[in-house]
Amino acid sequence: MFAQWKKIIAILSAAALLGLGAKTALAQEHNHAHEHDAGKPALLTLNNGKKWATDDNLRQGMSRIRDALSSELPAIHSGKATAEQYRALAQKTNDQITFMVKTCKLEQKADAALHLILVDIIAGTDAMSGQDGSEALKGAEKVVHALDNYGIYFDHPGWHGVKLSH
Repeated sequence: MFAQWKKIIAILSAAALLGLGAKTALAQEHNHAHEHDAGKPALLTLNNGKKWATDDNLRQGMSRIRDALSSELPAIHSGKATAEQYRALAQKTNDQITFMVKTCKLEQKADAALHLILVDIIAGTDAMSGQDGSEALKGAEKVVHALDNYGIYFDHPGWHGVKLSH
């Protein structure tokens, strides 16, 4: 599994260097890795009715993403979050994604489920990194939704999501 994470890091690094969106790069890799499932969209599922196992590094990274988003909620809720605040939040989130990719060690099927959540978080950070305030808000909402899914599908004791209302 570590090799798979290293491959994802390499893809994200190449995407950054080429100016591609991280979501696009991961989606291309995901499609390449699962060509045998052509035509079938990947869906989040439980592990035989149970939440997927997590490790300390995953729990730490996801908690830091949630906490970074939570600290910006007053500005987001009031509609006063600036493009710079959204970009800083996106950078903090991307830093945690990089940390998790480098350090997280999950069983292969749990890793595949996590990959689906990370794609949504990356899409949200891509939107928050842009210039359009309405897209930035939609990006924050996408991250909130991904964090909710994380709590539904992954065993993270004491996990609570983020409430984003506007």
